Amino acid sequence: MKKSIVYFIIVLFLNSCAVKNELPQNIEKLNINTLVDQWHKDAAETNFYSYFNAMAENSVFIGTDATENWNKKDFIAFSKPYFDKGKAWNFTALERNIFFSEDGKTAWFDELLNTQMKICRGSGVLVRINKEWKIKHYVLSMTIPNDKSTEVISLKSAIEDKIINEKKK
Repeated sequence: MKKSIVYFIIVLFLNSCAVKNELPQNIEKLNINTLVDQWHKDAAETNFYSYFNAMAENSVFIGTDATENWNKKDFIAFSKPYFDKGKAWNFTALERNIFFSEDGKTAWFDELLNTQMKICRGSGVLVRINKEWKIKHYVLSMTIPNDKSTEVISLKSAIEDKIINEKKK
């Protein structure tokens, strides 16, 4: 009987330790969800300062076009006219998965988005800077139904063949 009680106490203790370790991660997931949701909302509402403040100074944004690979400075230059006109982009997460490095200083996520381009995928990397999360790297891509990929490939071939040949040089 004593062995059963000791075993029960050990199992209870180990389970409580696991719950304590999950709790901070769940809070961080909530913080990241809030940050990324607000980041998307800031674009939709053309809140220029808030949108770009969510990104680390040396961040990268990769868009849907093969030529869209911007550092923060270049992304600001590209985006500013859209924000100034009061019409940027509107992304809403349909689902999001968040993961953490073992030390908890880096997080990455993937998301399925409802956008003006219909369903897109986003993925990003966040880093902890001065006790707050910042978006370090973001990739946006349009989804293509598998049974429509031949049609899409034929639509983009002429444009992207030029890019392929240029990059091969």
